[in-house]
Amino acid sequence: MSRSYLLSVVLVLGLAGCSEAAAPDNSDTSTANPQSRLGARLISRFDCGSCHSIPGIRGASGVVGPPLTAFARRAYIAGRRPNTAENLENWLVNPRQTDAETAMPDLGISAQQARHIRAYLYTLK
Repeated sequence: MSRSYLLSVVLVLGLAGCSEAAAPDNSDTSTANPQSRLGARLISRFDCGSCHSIPGIRGASGVVGPPLTAFARRAYIAGRRPNTAENLENWLVNPRQTDAETAMPDLGISAQQARHIRAYLYTLK
C-alpha cells in the first residue's frame, strides 16, 4: 500500500470519530483538568465509545469491550497488567504487546495522546 493511501485511511478514520454523537459530554466536571479534557476529546476522536461504555463521553455506549466505569479503581488493565500509568499508556499505544490475543485494535494512538487519554480515564473513580 502506498503511503498516501495509508494517510488517507488514517485521516478518514480519525474524522469518523469526530461525529457529534461521540463528542465529550462537557457537563461532567471531572474533566476540569486541561489534560483530561483533551483526553476526553481524543477518546471521542478515536471512537473508543463504539466498543466501550465510557462515563462522561456522549454516545460512548459500546458493548464489545468492557465498560470503563470506575477505571481508576481497577487493579488490572486487560486482566493482565497492574493498572499503572505506564502500563495503561503502553496498552493504549500497542495493545497487542500486552496481550497478543486481544480484540482491542491498534488505533495508532501516540505516546502523547495516550498520556491525555490516561488522564481522563483516571478521573473515572
